[in-house]
Formats: sequence, structure tokens, C-alpha cells
Amino acid sequence: MLPMQSARLLFVFLIASLPCYTQPFIQILGVAQDGGYPHIGCEKSCCEPAWKDTSKKQWVVSLALVDPASQQWWLFEATPDIKEQLHAFQQSTRGVYPYLPTGIFCNTCTHGALHRFNAAWPRSLGSKEVPVYALPRFEKYLRTNGPWSQLVALNNIELKQLQQEQPVLLTNTIQVTAFTVPHRDEFSETAGFRISFGGKKVLFIPDIDKWEKWSVKIEDAVQAADVALLDATFLTATELPNRDIQEIPHPLVVETMARFNAKPELKKTHLVYTLQPHQPSYVEQNRAGKNPHAGISGS
Repeated sequence: MLPMQSARLLFVFLIASLPCYTQPFIQILGVAQDGGYPHIGCEKSCCEPAWKDTSKKQWVVSLALVDPASQQWWLFEATPDIKEQLHAFQQSTRGVYPYLPTGIFCNTCTHGALHRFNAAWPRSLGSKEVPVYALPRFEKYLRTNGPWSQLVALNNIELKQLQQEQPVLLTNTIQVTAFTVPHRDEFSETAGFRISFGGKKVLFIPDIDKWEKWSVKIEDAVQAADVALLDATFLTATELPNRDIQEIPHPLVVETMARFNAKPELKKTHLVYTLQPHQPSYVEQNRAGKNPHAGISGS
């Protein structure tokens, strides 16, 4: 994978030999908006490089939370790119971990994000009772709506209902806490996650309307974390000239960066296809490089 890197991000390392890690770590498997990069139907200059050179493709936002001690791993967001992401994870970790994750955490089923939980792979792989973690409305939606309901009926997946602000202990040293954030919530609530492992705290909010709509000050949430992985869908309000951006609200990157001038623990994620970080001039100024093994280590 080819994630966007921020030169100011703390505790993010280019992992040259992931199997050598003995402490839990997060591997970033994708950073793109739901439409991916290049975006379907886009012939603009922002997407042209990725159409010509597939190595510049960006996969939809996804994380792997990995525990070397127990040789388990958990996937955050089962995206349309899951085939490539599972393969990349296997390649980068040299096959040390099982092909399928120990569990999957999902954040929302808005119209745009619903396809992030790709329903095809459990049947294709013949998976059995893979735990899928979701907040109550999302869990109910998966249980009662096809094609996901069929996965439940056939025991391909096993739904695990999350409760907000109630930590889930995955191992003795790894816990995940879900919380709700304001988003469009067409079919379910929208979750953010606090992931704790190896003395590190990671804040993961891939979707939110606006920071000021949240009951928590985003600056306080970031200050409590070692690393923040945040929604960065649009650079400016004029990014989609043919759409009313009020109908698809997300924090603007310029707004987010203005709030965090003194906060270095940021990483831009969840990019939309016309986002300026895909433009060469912006990329050169705002990232340290690209590496398929980028991750966050607890060591």
C-alpha cells in the first residue's frame, strides 16, 4: 500500500521487518476515501498519475492491529480493497499471521461508507464465525439486512455488539474503546475508536461531520493520544464543484490543520479523490515519503 505520510507525525515508523516486532503495532492498510484513488470516473489531473501508474493507487482507509505475542490481528474496516489489503499484509509480515483477522471493527454504514464492509469475501473464503464488532444500530443493520444477514445466518461472521465508552479487552495488553461521533448516520451511528497497546494510545476517527459538532473538543481528544488518525476527506469547500458539500459534510483539511498548529500528532487519512495532497506541490511539502509497511509501534 502507499499511505500518505505526515512529516510531523510522532510514533510512526517505517517498519523494515515487521515480523521482528515483539510488541503490538498498527499497520496502515489504506488511507483513501470510499471511492478510492484514482476515483471512478475521474479524468482530472489529480487522478491521472494513478491511472497511468498503478503503484500510485491508494486503497480505502483500513488499519491492522497486530499482536505478535499471540500471533493475532484485528482489521479496522473491511473495504472493497480487502483482497489487495489482506495480500499486502501477508506479504509485509511474511505470512507470520493468519490470513483472516481474529476480528473486524466497523465504524459506520452511511450510504457512502456501507460498502466498506465488503460482503463478498466471507463467502468467497468460506470463513467461519469471524467476529465483527459494531455499535448497536450498525450491528442490527448487519443482522437484518442482506447480504450481510446471510453471512450471519450461514455463520460466516459472528456479530459482536459494541457499547460506546466500554473497552473491549482483546488481549492482556490491547484494548479498543468505541465512541460515537456526529455524522450523517443514515443507517447507523458512526464510531470512532481509541486503541491502546504497549503504552501507546491511538485515536482513529475516519468519519465525522465537523469537529465543532462533537461534544468532545478534538484538541483534547488528540492531546490524550499519542497518535491521531483523522478524517481528512476534503481540502477545501470548493473541491467538488458539482456537489453541495453540505450534503456530504466532513472537516476540511485546512480547518483541521488550523486547529492543530501546535499539535504534531496528526496523520491525514480518508482522502477524497480531488484532495490536494495528491497534487505534486502539496505532496512534496507535506509528507516524508511513502512506504507499504508504515505502522505505529508499541515498542
